[in-house]
Amino acid sequence: MRTGFEENELKKSIKAQLMGAMDFSREVPDEEMFERIDEEVLIATRDKPVDLSMKKRIRTELFHAIRKLDVLQELIDDPDITEIMVNGKDRIFIEKEGRIHRYAAQFETKERLEDVIQQMVGACNRVVNEASPIVDARLMDGSRINIVLPPVSLDGATVTIRKFPKEAIRMEDLIAFGSLPGYLADYLSVLVKAGYNIFIAGGTGSGKTTFLNALSDHIPQEERIITIEDNAELQIKHIPNLVRLEARNANVEGCKEITIRDLIKSSLRMRPDRIVVGEVRGAEAIDMVQCMNTGHDGSMSTGHSNSAYDMLSRLETMILMGMELPLAAIRAQIASAIDIVVYLGRLRDRTRKLLEICEVEKQLTDNGTIRMKTLFAFAETGEENGRITGEWRREHDLENQTKLRASGLTLPAA
Repeated sequence: MRTGFEENELKKSIKAQLMGAMDFSREVPDEEMFERIDEEVLIATRDKPVDLSMKKRIRTELFHAIRKLDVLQELIDDPDITEIMVNGKDRIFIEKEGRIHRYAAQFETKERLEDVIQQMVGACNRVVNEASPIVDARLMDGSRINIVLPPVSLDGATVTIRKFPKEAIRMEDLIAFGSLPGYLADYLSVLVKAGYNIFIAGGTGSGKTTFLNALSDHIPQEERIITIEDNAELQIKHIPNLVRLEARNANVEGCKEITIRDLIKSSLRMRPDRIVVGEVRGAEAIDMVQCMNTGHDGSMSTGHSNSAYDMLSRLETMILMGMELPLAAIRAQIASAIDIVVYLGRLRDRTRKLLEICEVEKQLTDNGTIRMKTLFAFAETGEENGRITGEWRREHDLENQTKLRASGLTLPAA
């Protein structure tokens, strides 16, 4: 039996032969590339005891190394892997079924890892180099990429890939996963149709974008929707009158930066019924709040926070990053703009759950803070087979029913 080291040496030898014989003056089709690899594998293993399964593995890995994203391609093709984390050329970790594992394979050299990085960012017209060492990008399948290069990343190039399912996860899937019960899905569906402004909050990996995508399915299809994202991830397919906008970094070719703020301002002149912003994380919060306050009922967005109330505090801070306003005025704007905060979380058993639905009250407290009351909250009741069990409890009724009455809709009974 051949060892892993001997197999790696064999692949290196075959790859060197292929690259040496390659005609770079023309585009070689994939079929021809496979034929060339098969020929070289046959020649290199003619007098060696190599079984068929190893030959197939070498064939696939060589094709990935030459044409695809090298050792990352197998991970990208695996639908069960949700996150890929590359910490330098020889430390690759994956998230599978909510748990992180180390991956055995590695890049041959740091230069090969850097080549793959340039291949990824070049495909979506982004630039990353020593002068501009941080970039967000996406793969052709929609997977989100963050890249940090040396000298900022001290232990080599760092790549983080957040994968998304080939088919968008719908609300029915989230119910089946146990992320929320059916009656709360119906409850939120009515709020979306009635035009309530909804903000989805939660920590990293809590499923905010997935939940936003699922909620967007309930937007009436006759409306005109504008989506605005750093990297296009939303998969809204039932809206014919849909405009998708994506931010852009400045590059060395002279293209100026187009920010989320720029896109929100431009979208207001595009006659939207609703604006859906993938995530607010900075000064664009003021523009998002203002568009919710200027007749675009039913607008939605997401943001990072540790609780529903903490999301409002973070919005205050983000607005101050973009505009000098009295805190009382900022809080009044937020309270007027946002109707509902949906808070998502990841429990210790690694499951994602809707933990809280809160209503933002329109009147500030006597000391000028925003009031918010919980409509529904998830309460743990125990554990069963390593999974947390619990129930969603109604704590208050929705007070602001103006939009419900205007739309002629009623909330379902819990």
